[in-house]
Formats: sequence, C-alpha cells, structure tokens
Amino acid sequence: MEYTILGYPPDGPTLKLDYREFAYAGKFVMSNTGKSVVTEDDKILGAIAFNADYNTATTGHLRYVTVRDSHKGQGIGTQLLRFTAAVLETDRFETILIAVNNPLAYRACYKAGFQFTGEETGIAELVLRYDPCGDRDKRTYQDGLAVFESRDIPPDQQSVLDRTDLPSIGDVPASETSET
Repeated sequence: MEYTILGYPPDGPTLKLDYREFAYAGKFVMSNTGKSVVTEDDKILGAIAFNADYNTATTGHLRYVTVRDSHKGQGIGTQLLRFTAAVLETDRFETILIAVNNPLAYRACYKAGFQFTGEETGIAELVLRYDPCGDRDKRTYQDGLAVFESRDIPPDQQSVLDRTDLPSIGDVPASETSET
C-alpha cells in the first residue's frame, strides 16, 4: 500500500470517489481541503480531507475520513490517520485535531496516536488531538467512551464500548511519495 498527501489547502486536489463505495464521497470533490490517500495497485482504498482551523492557521483539522466499503475493518483508516497526522504535524501544523461521532472512529483515532481532549463540539462530536508521544491516560480514554455510552449506539459499534483497554499506537506507514 502507498500513502500519499495529494495536496494542501486552500488549493487542494479534488477526488471523485464512488458514493456507493465510500462514505462522505461528496466531501472530497471540494478543492478547499487538502487530501491524503492510501492506494494499492492504483486503486484508492481510503482518503482523508483536511484543512487549517478557521481561526488558528497553525492548527490542522482532519475533516473527513473514508475507507472503501470492501476494505473496512482492516486497519486501513487507522494507518491513513497515523500517516496523515504525522506528515501534517511535520510539514504544516503545530496541532492536529479531529472530531468523531462514534466509538469505532474514536478507537481508530486512539490507535493512530490521537487523544481525547475532554472537549465536545456542538454537533455531538468528541475532539481528539494528535499526540503520539504524550502521556496516554486510560482514564481519559474511558471518559470518551463514557460519552458514547449515554447515546443510542448501533449494535455493530456497541462492542467497542466494552473494550476499555487503552489501544496501542501503530507505527507511521512509510510513503513512497508525498507532495509538500
């Protein structure tokens, strides 16, 4: 698999993803966000759209993460999150944030080196900050899970709430190409 940053905001590339195979496909045709992808045999398996914070140019936000339906559950999204955040932290931003609205995404982000900030957005999302070298606290992780426990969670995501162990962080995937 090859991990690549295709371009940066505000003049990012557009991606035409098949809406039948990718969640949020329509969000990737916007040119005001940067994009990262993971490909195999020239086929996109996952993508992330990102941009700078509206008020703080040194903070980057990962806005949309999508993985091809046929490849979900294989850790591709987690690996792409890890790659994207590591490159953006090195090349563009001092802080990388993501907001998630379900426990599957929450756990995947933790595996990618993000940590719950204790903040929530106005649209029921938990805010996480990329900090793979920081002190990882099981209690903070469980605090985020507790927020989801109070919500109506689909059965396929309920099992994540039972996994209170602190996920370990994976390595940053290597990239053959990365534009800066």
